[in-house]
Amino acid sequence: MRIALAGAGAFGEKHLDGLRNIDGVEITSVISRRAEQAAEVAAKYGAKHSGTELDEALARDDVDAVILCTPTQLHAEQAIACMNAGKHVQVEIPLADSWADSQAVLAKSQETGLVCMVGHTRRFNPSHQYVHNKIVAGELAIQQMDVQTYFFRRKNMNAKGEPRSWTDHLLWHHAAHTVDLFAYQTGKIVQAHAVQGPIHPELGIAMDMSIQLKSETGAICTLSLSFNNDGPLGTFFRYIGDTATYIARYDDLVSGKEEPIDLTGVTVSNNGIELQDREFIAAIREGREPNSSVAKVLDCYRVLGELEVQLNAQG
Repeated sequence: MRIALAGAGAFGEKHLDGLRNIDGVEITSVISRRAEQAAEVAAKYGAKHSGTELDEALARDDVDAVILCTPTQLHAEQAIACMNAGKHVQVEIPLADSWADSQAVLAKSQETGLVCMVGHTRRFNPSHQYVHNKIVAGELAIQQMDVQTYFFRRKNMNAKGEPRSWTDHLLWHHAAHTVDLFAYQTGKIVQAHAVQGPIHPELGIAMDMSIQLKSETGAICTLSLSFNNDGPLGTFFRYIGDTATYIARYDDLVSGKEEPIDLTGVTVSNNGIELQDREFIAAIREGREPNSSVAKVLDCYRVLGELEVQLNAQG
């Protein structure tokens, strides 16, 4: 399986580290906005080609599939371009930053029959898989999820603390993780409400946001998001169920009393990004739809679109 990576920033390298652990996978092309960064990352991971334009990778015969870790605003257009070129594609979360663009990507995936998967990592983290397995087995029903997504990003910086060429977004990126996970664990979302704080004068986005969700099963979710939080960073999920309470912190899981839960054997790896990439490769090889295919996560973007309408109406 020959892979091209577009977007060689902090998250792109996480994918490349994960792909290293998958048998029969070769990185053949690395694309980045800066030629020197693309060449450096290509050399580090043994890719024979590097460049600054996605079209360069799409024109290559030694590329079977593409992983897009590019700016959010490019995701939909680039995913469609990959499929038009006959390449399978994994788009990092979010799929798009509008409901219309999300639907367009789905239409192209249905037209081509190619694997089009979205990087909804929470479906793959061992912590959330453990909870999902309990739900599927009938051993747990979620009553409420309480989620905090907190960062300190008053400037355009990536996870490495390096300047970013684009602006991140609490609703279309960070909320997408939780909206999809809540639906994955509890069923279709039937109610959604949001409020946001002041718009940042330079970044042009809300730096604080609160979202409430309700699923068809009656479960509720409260999500708090902030780019102003100068404290413990990351996303923390509290599952309040009928038989147990769990707190998930990325790939780790504890009980409501902070007792560590052994996740050995839940998955073949304890790295959510690697597991996400394993699913992408396996779906292509097996000719099947992956967990977090564009079709399976599409309803998340319907909800985000509805929330955006609410927020715009609030002024």
